[in-house]
Amino acid sequence: MGYLGIPILSIITYLPLVGIAVIFFLKKEDHGLIRKVAFAFALMDFMISIPLYFAFSAGTHEMQFVEMFPWIGEFGISYHMGIDGISLPLVLLTTFLSALALLSTWTAVTEKVKEYMITILLLETGMIGVFCALDFFLFFVFWEVMLIPMYFIIGIWGGPRRVYAAIKFFIYTMSGSGLMLIAILALYYIRYKMTGSYSFNILDYHQLKLAPEVQFWLFWAFFLAFAIKVPMFPFHTWLPDAHVEAPTAGSVILAGVLLKMGTYGFLRFSLPMFPQASVDFTPFMIILSIIGIIYGALLSLAQDDIKKLVAYSSVSHMGFCMLGIFAMNAIGLQGGILQMINHGLSTGALFLIVGMLYERRHTRLIAEYGGIWKVMPIFSLLFLLVCFSSMGVPGTNGFVGELLIMIGAFKANVFYGAISTIGLILGAIYLMYMYRRVILGAVTNEKNRRLPDLNFREYACIIPILVCIVWIGVYPRPLLDKMEVSVAHLLEQVKAGSIEKLSVHNDDLKRPTSTTDIISARHPGGNRGGTRISPAVSKSWTPAYAGVTTHCGDAKNNPGEGTAAQMHCCLALHDRQHESCDIPEEGEIHNVD
Repeated sequence: MGYLGIPILSIITYLPLVGIAVIFFLKKEDHGLIRKVAFAFALMDFMISIPLYFAFSAGTHEMQFVEMFPWIGEFGISYHMGIDGISLPLVLLTTFLSALALLSTWTAVTEKVKEYMITILLLETGMIGVFCALDFFLFFVFWEVMLIPMYFIIGIWGGPRRVYAAIKFFIYTMSGSGLMLIAILALYYIRYKMTGSYSFNILDYHQLKLAPEVQFWLFWAFFLAFAIKVPMFPFHTWLPDAHVEAPTAGSVILAGVLLKMGTYGFLRFSLPMFPQASVDFTPFMIILSIIGIIYGALLSLAQDDIKKLVAYSSVSHMGFCMLGIFAMNAIGLQGGILQMINHGLSTGALFLIVGMLYERRHTRLIAEYGGIWKVMPIFSLLFLLVCFSSMGVPGTNGFVGELLIMIGAFKANVFYGAISTIGLILGAIYLMYMYRRVILGAVTNEKNRRLPDLNFREYACIIPILVCIVWIGVYPRPLLDKMEVSVAHLLEQVKAGSIEKLSVHNDDLKRPTSTTDIISARHPGGNRGGTRISPAVSKSWTPAYAGVTTHCGDAKNNPGEGTAAQMHCCLALHDRQHESCDIPEEGEIHNVD
């Protein structure tokens, strides 16, 4: 159970609640002590989460640090927690950014400080729980728990239009949550009819073989919940308002963690549970992702508010994450997951920097600045490094993630890859254009001549992120190794459930013309991760699943012209050394890049 017999995931998840309990007993006028206690518990949570990385075994796709106890047995509900190579980096990102977000609000929030710190810590518990929960009921509880604190953070401590932004955020996310709940309950009863037992165990549903038409409707229900959270075009309109009106810590957590719950949902639920629907709608998902990439970048270019510019850049960057995921190959998926982490770091840092400027001048209008480098040189240098990360300059984390995504996109479809590069170019343009107007040139506004440079607390906020930016940019292998096997397993799940469709897209493979070609397709030497089958064979093998049983004589003599079932039998003859074969077992044919 857990780690060294300790329920470490539960400790990490609920430690912020202990901090809340302590803060409850503090006087609400004692703002300094309340801030220190809240930050101490958030920092402690991050320190406890670090051993997860070192104890995590990269050699298996199985869930690790698993905790499972019966909860509501008659309904198949259990307390089930665990992480794999996909959720591990997201848990670490959550604990890391939560501590920095609390540190960033040391002087920014001066009203209802006690309530604010309680809300942030409650939000942290909900976010960690979403990434660790392996029971549908538990997952949905955490999903809703993290929604409520963010609503109050925006609505109480936000800007002038905070109520409008909070209500818009709530309506969008609750609409998606409602559809997801309906889909979860539908899955619950479908599984009961298929197996005769009730279960909310998420891993059980990864093994469920659903009819394509059922997958179609359930995919769309989950799609709306996750697409709103990402957010994907055209469900993105709540995001700029929420970002602009939220306090700095709210923007950091919103961009750094909450948006990742949408992409995580596609990885944990949509792809493994609805593989056929996921493959069917891959072109649609990629097109929406590319539209989001370009549209978000163009809107960023048109902004005169720094925070709104960064908000729209999130639409563009999250589009890249979705592009990598639905490239449906290992390198694209790894790039998409890594870019989720990169976006949390770079955009979180951008919002911290915008917050630092706002605390000094109480304005986010680009026109109010200019020549800042002369009065805040260190701030200007660190701002430049974060911009480099966001635009993907070599040596930063953004470059590694975007490179992997682009390779995956080109591998899936050259046209998709070529069009998405427009987003990379526009990203460099809007970030450098904004940086030039804010930082470079002469000081034209007298209010900017005596701005103080960074203080110790602000260094403590930004330097740890910069260390991660450079570390991932120079040596990303440790993170990629942790997720590699989990990504390969996810692709196996998708391709095992949709072999007919995925085989159509593998145009780089040739049709076999001899027995040797077929055998080499079945046994590719040294091809790690699975087998490679030509598209012609994999498409024509489909009838073998429809109840065809045949003799292999013709296939042995002329496999290139044999029927679908004959060609499959030829492989069975080679593998099993007999003269006839029956319908192949499910999972016998694989198609992994």
